[in-house]
Amino acid sequence: MKLLSVNLGRATVVDYTDAEGGVTGIGKRPVDGPVRIFRPGSKGVGASGVAGDDVCDRRHHGGDHQAVYAYAREDLDTWGRELGRELPDGIFGENLTTYGMDLSDARIGERWRVGPDVVLEVSCSRIPCRTFAGAMGEQGWVKRFTQAAVPGAYLRVIEEGEVRAGDAIEVIHRPEHEVSMAFWFRAFTTERELLPRTLAAGDAMPPERHATVHRYLEQQAARQPS
Repeated sequence: MKLLSVNLGRATVVDYTDAEGGVTGIGKRPVDGPVRIFRPGSKGVGASGVAGDDVCDRRHHGGDHQAVYAYAREDLDTWGRELGRELPDGIFGENLTTYGMDLSDARIGERWRVGPDVVLEVSCSRIPCRTFAGAMGEQGWVKRFTQAAVPGAYLRVIEEGEVRAGDAIEVIHRPEHEVSMAFWFRAFTTERELLPRTLAAGDAMPPERHATVHRYLEQQAARQPS
């Protein structure tokens, strides 16, 4: 298991995002040399945890639980065959393009050592948005991505340091619960009856997602006959 590339995005004006100012950093490109990985701070204040990477919509992106986004090269290749075009590293807006890992099976709270110094923890998956759809330029992209349920993984930074292309990735902790990226994604999109089971991930799941689950439980309780 290894890191194929580290990808950074610069703020760019586009016509397909709802971000303030119409700018997005979703278009990321691989860079050479070491890149610093750090804890960016709470959501809404902190941006990317990858030095040199722009996050333009801090309402929905960035912060400690979305500090780094990873996507597997194998999954990009599968999409490329389906779409009939080559998909370069970074095209999904991922900071880290991995090789040899099944990210859909990665569990919330799972920890990876990347290179000699950095430790990252899986926190949640991506939910596709209008900006992602616009960047891809594919008809019905949000629906297609959602149905596939191959969402990649957002990571929070446990131990800061530097990473670079070619670094080894080692899973150093894997929780025993069932809440994988694919499970979590389905719970928050197409199979909301799974939401209560995501609480097994504990505090490794972002606080705002805990709030979503509790609202769902309250709504379900309100529907029960008295």
